[in-house]
Parts: sequence; structure tokens; C-alpha cells
Amino acid sequence: MEADLHNLTPTVGELNSDRQNFNYGVLPATSKRHGACDFKVDFKTRVVEPRNEIKGFLARVYFYMHDRYGMNMSQQQQRLLMSWHNVYPVSTWELKRDRRISFITGHSNPFVTGEKNWKIGQKSSAKVAITANRAPVVQKIIRGNRNSKVFHLPHECPSYDKVSPKNIVEFVSETEAHDAGYKKAGNCN
Repeated sequence: MEADLHNLTPTVGELNSDRQNFNYGVLPATSKRHGACDFKVDFKTRVVEPRNEIKGFLARVYFYMHDRYGMNMSQQQQRLLMSWHNVYPVSTWELKRDRRISFITGHSNPFVTGEKNWKIGQKSSAKVAITANRAPVVQKIIRGNRNSKVFHLPHECPSYDKVSPKNIVEFVSETEAHDAGYKKAGNCN
């Protein structure tokens, strides 16, 4: 989950360390603590405010991660991030970044492409379930090959791990794969 390319962004180590797992918020009375970096952190209330230029980007990454991995997010955070998403729309840089990641992973961030919009209390389309005090439970998904239009099951097909990352199309069921025009690999048990 942490290695998901849609979630990875170079950042200043000290900022990342100070960010910890604090909530995002608006801190007009808090002064900057990191020199020229427009980043505010209030350790007492455990709230951080990033610079305006990345607020929309962060919101869309959070939507993606919470949707894809079934994480929980408070309604207060959802409202704030929805506001940032609306005030700071998708940039040309963000679209280019998403296309590059999509080429490698086989899927884009639907909150960047506009395929999805976050709603308060949104139900997750998670392929991974995050449970309290436990490691994520990974539910392997069906892999389709966009070139051959063949799909592979995670436990029954020897070619499952041989599909090139750039050609992977993910499905949650055989029915979904069939409906998309894919057929099951002949070497699946």
C-alpha cells in the first residue's frame, strides 16, 4: 500500500517526519517552522496545513488511497479535502504524472482523471481490507492482459505473475473480465 506509485511523492524529510499521521487542516494563526517551505504544523492539535499549490493534489491522493485500500476517513477530513479538490483543480503536471504512473501500474487515479468524484461517506471499491491492529489483508485480483485480452486468476494460473505491468488490467471477478471482452487463460486450472 505504501509503495503504491500514486501515493509516492518526493518530499523534504523533515516535513514528512513532522507530518506524521496528523490530520490536515487550516492553520491561519500558525507560523511556518520550516524556513522558506510554506508548511504549517501544530503539534498540540496534531494538524498540518500544506502549501496551497498541493492541496488539491493531496486531496485526490487521499481519495484514491482511501477508496482503493478501504481506509477510514472522518467526515471532517472528507469535507476539507473535498473543498481543496474543488478550489485547487487538477493541474497539467498532475495529469501528466497520473498518465506516467498509469503506464507502469496499469491503472490511473480515478479522482485525477475525473472518472470518480468523492462523496461524504463514499463506499470503498477496495481490493485490500485494512483492519484495526492487523496488517492489510491483500485480496489478489484478476489480471487481464490488455494486448491478448486474456485474464489470469491469482491462484490458478501459472502466467499470473508474467503479465507485463504496462499491460495489466485489473478485474475483481471473472464476470467483470468476461463483460470487458476478456477470456480466461487456457493454462488456468
